[in-house]
Amino acid sequence: MNSAGGRCHDNARCESMWARMKNELLYNRHDTREMLVDDVKVLIWRYFMSYWNNRRICTSIGGIPPVVKREGYYANTKGAA
Repeated sequence: MNSAGGRCHDNARCESMWARMKNELLYNRHDTREMLVDDVKVLIWRYFMSYWNNRRICTSIGGIPPVVKREGYYANTKGAA
């Protein structure tokens, strides 16, 4: 629930992202019980910075990676200004 008064689904996108990351990255791939905390942090950082933002296809934004969508947005805003 958010602090503004009871919208229980405003965190759904973030929870979905974490669930997908754990399924794609951790489950059946790495035994995090045997890893150090810093190693897990590096693993998650690399996943988001190299795969999630740059190569992973996102259907909600037209089947392109988030970095491509962001670059297109900034290219369009530069031309409008």
